[in-house]
Amino acid sequence: MANHIFGLEDLESNPSTRIPVNLCLDVSDSMSGMPIQELNAGVSSFYNSIKNDPTAFCSAEVAVTTFGGDVKTHSYFTPLYNQPNAPQFSTNGDTPMGEAVNMALDMLERRKNEYKLCGVSYYQPWLVLMSDGQPNGSAYELQRAKDRATALVNENKLTVIPIGIGPNADMNALAGFSPRYKPMRLQGLNFREFFQWLSMSMSSIAKSSPNDTFSLDLNCIKGWAEL
Repeated sequence: MANHIFGLEDLESNPSTRIPVNLCLDVSDSMSGMPIQELNAGVSSFYNSIKNDPTAFCSAEVAVTTFGGDVKTHSYFTPLYNQPNAPQFSTNGDTPMGEAVNMALDMLERRKNEYKLCGVSYYQPWLVLMSDGQPNGSAYELQRAKDRATALVNENKLTVIPIGIGPNADMNALAGFSPRYKPMRLQGLNFREFFQWLSMSMSSIAKSSPNDTFSLDLNCIKGWAEL
């Protein structure tokens, strides 16, 4: 409830057009060691890049959802001036991907309603989904999440950016959430390069009009990913 009130107060004090992005991140046991360390470093670099961009700093709203054993919300949608530090993650358990995506989509719907309530315009929301393995939560929740995400993408109400981490990432499962953009496989542990690309993409959006058609620049991914 405190986060909800805080979020509404911020919309009233800062009417900038918002760019909501939910980072939905796999922190299961298979991410232990260097992968989780590099993920933490990458998210920190993403936060710093947004903070150093005056336009994106007021417009970008970052929420973070993780799935590892259970599903956890680390932060609700708010500009980074309200989030002084990036969250730090540890690994645990299995990979309930469907449950995590459903939580992320619920959060996005709630935030869009808050924008409308406060008369604040917003760009098409983003869902960044990163995983290094196969989903093994509820099959029902997984299919429900895929159906919801696909419907929103097809209605031009959501952009899904699916990223596979390492050779064991289930690219077919990730593809099920994204009828527009194919999953990209991270080269090695190039999390920081990916999040730099993500921050640059958000900066470009922040300088455009909400009514403009925006497409991700996939020509710049060669240094950190492959299709």
